[in-house]
Amino acid sequence: MRPLRRRPARPLDRLRFRLALRRLGPGLITGAADDDPSGIATYSQAGAAFGFAMLWAVVVTLPLMIAIQIVSARIGYVTRQGLAANIKARFSRPVLLAVVGMLLAANTLNVAADLAAMAEALRLLVGGSALVYAVTFGLLCLVLQVFLPYQRYVRWLKWLTLALLSYVAVAFTLHLDWWQVARAALWPQLAGGHEVLLMIVAVFGTTISPYLFFWQAAQEMEDTDALGSAPHTPQEVRHHLRRIKFDTAVGMAFSNAIAFFIILSTAATLHAAGVHGIQTSAQAAEALRPLAGDLAFLLFGLGIIGTGMLAVPVLAGSAAYAVAEAAGWHGSLSLRLEAGEGRGFYGVIAVATLGGVLLCFTPTDPVQELFWAAVINGVIAVPIMSVMMLLASSPRVMGANVIGRRLRVAGWLATAVMAATVLAMFATS
Repeated sequence: MRPLRRRPARPLDRLRFRLALRRLGPGLITGAADDDPSGIATYSQAGAAFGFAMLWAVVVTLPLMIAIQIVSARIGYVTRQGLAANIKARFSRPVLLAVVGMLLAANTLNVAADLAAMAEALRLLVGGSALVYAVTFGLLCLVLQVFLPYQRYVRWLKWLTLALLSYVAVAFTLHLDWWQVARAALWPQLAGGHEVLLMIVAVFGTTISPYLFFWQAAQEMEDTDALGSAPHTPQEVRHHLRRIKFDTAVGMAFSNAIAFFIILSTAATLHAAGVHGIQTSAQAAEALRPLAGDLAFLLFGLGIIGTGMLAVPVLAGSAAYAVAEAAGWHGSLSLRLEAGEGRGFYGVIAVATLGGVLLCFTPTDPVQELFWAAVINGVIAVPIMSVMMLLASSPRVMGANVIGRRLRVAGWLATAVMAATVLAMFATS
């Protein structure tokens, strides 16, 4: 009997794979930026403090996250405007100022937390001054974003984020009871209390973050503008909306899978060893020691620096889009500052980035700063999600492309879950 031979990949198969990759764009980049240093620190804290009992949180947030990100992307694509421009056109000025103000403040704090974490990660690797590294990373992010298109340098930086796959590898090097893991992921078993609810808000907030809404809507707007001003046929619109759904689902699934394994790895290592509170980056890096040994700090550092270099421009850029649209300025990452374009837009990027650098000089612990940035994102996400759902459901805004019943239910469910969790946290404080 002749041995079975593996069927070689046909040209048609390769063509389909390439076409599928081309359908990935803003959604994938948004998902990668979601696993920023704030996310890594929050997920690590959750695993260390509560073990497997917090795994369900990232499972629950996946469909909710996909739904609300599709909503934001559709608003940007259909209206050819960012979220702030749509809010300005349909809501009162106080609503606009409140939303943009909350986003700018939260993003600046998040930039500071991410820069501090990147600096601390580099200090673990090579020694030296974390403050000097924070300033250097801040200026580097600013220069790259002003003088080099984000889409160009992100192609190289995204490879550094592959270091996060080490958390997946850690889980499979340990002797885990996978039935226990599955039960914890699908059946929450947590006692009530303020600390539990605070952690849930942090996990939800770092997963479903407002800056991601503004960023993906803006990127869909930019991609649509790049195709020209010719009106799209209904068939083209339906095709693009399907692309948005596929792109967003893949990006968010990747993001939440990494989050799941960060919690799982820290639960199986740090929590199991009796470390129930992470106070330093060195403690967080210890979760990778079963896989990497003495290289644990290297893998951790690469992951933190890579995701930070991706996320800081997204944080500053999403704030710039929002402020520029609210002020009536032309804002786009394709503008060239050397040609005298987009001074206000790039000015906001500079303020958010340099403001984050200045906050690094406060005596706050970087790990705690990352955690509280996630909590704040969870709190301000609720009003912003409510406004987005009203926009996406309005025929005046979306025309014939208002969101369907299933997406409307999923989006309002995501908003309600976030609101209920935040209210419960405040009620128990």
